[in-house]
Amino acid sequence: MLIVKHFIDGLLWNFSSRLIKLSGTILLSSLLIFNFSNNACSELPVVTDIRIGTNNDQTRFVIDISEPVEFNIFTLPSPFRIVIDLPDVDWNLPSDIMERRSSYSLGIINRFRYGYFRSGLSRIVLDITEPAKVTKSFLLRPNGGKQYRLVIDLEAIAEKKYLDSVELRKKTGAASLDKISKDRIYDILPPRQKPLIGDENTSVVISKKIPVIVIDPGHGGIDPGSTSGRIFEKHITLAAAKEMKKHLESLGRYKVFLTRTKDMFIRLRKRRTIARNYKADLFVSLHADAIRNKNIRGLSIYTLSEKASDREAAYLAEQENKSDLIAGIDLSTESKEVANILIDLAQRETMNESSRLAYELVKYIRKFSRTLSNAHRFAGFAVLKSPDVPSILIEMGFLSNRRDEKVLSNPASRAKLARVIGDAIDFYFRKRK
Repeated sequence: MLIVKHFIDGLLWNFSSRLIKLSGTILLSSLLIFNFSNNACSELPVVTDIRIGTNNDQTRFVIDISEPVEFNIFTLPSPFRIVIDLPDVDWNLPSDIMERRSSYSLGIINRFRYGYFRSGLSRIVLDITEPAKVTKSFLLRPNGGKQYRLVIDLEAIAEKKYLDSVELRKKTGAASLDKISKDRIYDILPPRQKPLIGDENTSVVISKKIPVIVIDPGHGGIDPGSTSGRIFEKHITLAAAKEMKKHLESLGRYKVFLTRTKDMFIRLRKRRTIARNYKADLFVSLHADAIRNKNIRGLSIYTLSEKASDREAAYLAEQENKSDLIAGIDLSTESKEVANILIDLAQRETMNESSRLAYELVKYIRKFSRTLSNAHRFAGFAVLKSPDVPSILIEMGFLSNRRDEKVLSNPASRAKLARVIGDAIDFYFRKRK
């Protein structure tokens, strides 16, 4: 494991081969890419470009940035990844980034992702085709009309050396930026309620006179979710969650909270913890996936099951459960009991209640909106594995289908769908009384 923390000047290595301008993305296979809007008057450092070059056996990764920053670099196994941590930055990359393509060789880098990770931390994750080490990393001063440049040189190494370096990092505990400590587990609770620090089972005291609903906008930050090539799932889910919260609160019968209120990354396990800390009566995770069959469209609702109801359900669950890995988190340090929360931890009654809710919601929603024919489905989604909070995952539609994408990307039609889902939840709670 190579760990670097530098804030230095350096001289640009004589890099003889071409430096390829990619403006933030590579496509060698399938690649999800995403961009952030930037305020021209931002007080944060601004990343304006990312370039990649190759020279013999070395690969160079260059980040153009408006001002000098501190940075940390470390490696992760399974799969091989190199993580670059920066302070909070704005991303101001070209608007046509999603259409960029390159036929050039990009050395050992297969693809990369970037975005907001958590408070005070932005992250770039490089997926590499083989084990590698960082041979050089340095920050260059502006010259020749260029901005500051963070330069990272990579070179392939033997797998044993790579894994040995990972083990060394674990033993020394160095650069453990990917771990979220207990005193941060509540960092997105609303400011009007003072967080309680302590055991993860510590709960925020909320009146139980009316039902508490926690809405979870899927993905966020460095994890964009699915894309249609024009929009990202993480933006759709957040916008829909805000509309749904607004509508439910307008009914005056519920307390409603969001797991995230901005474009930020949250670990899957933490999403469940937030619901439990709010003593939620219901946890609703919103998604809008993309699948291979572009003809499939319509809403569906998932509840927890060890066995997926069909092949497509299993595929979607597998993709969603990779969220932590996508964000460059080291899951190898967690025990199997933590990393793979067993299905039998979920109380049978909680699962039954979730299924009853899904059944009622599907019956109500299909009166007003298109659903799949088998709209109540089952799969092992990680966010549904709370042992004591009834939980459902709603696929609002498919970004891979042009008609669904049009509905979800249009503010008016998306708000209408969010209200329909909210009304279905309201109908269920009133019926249960």
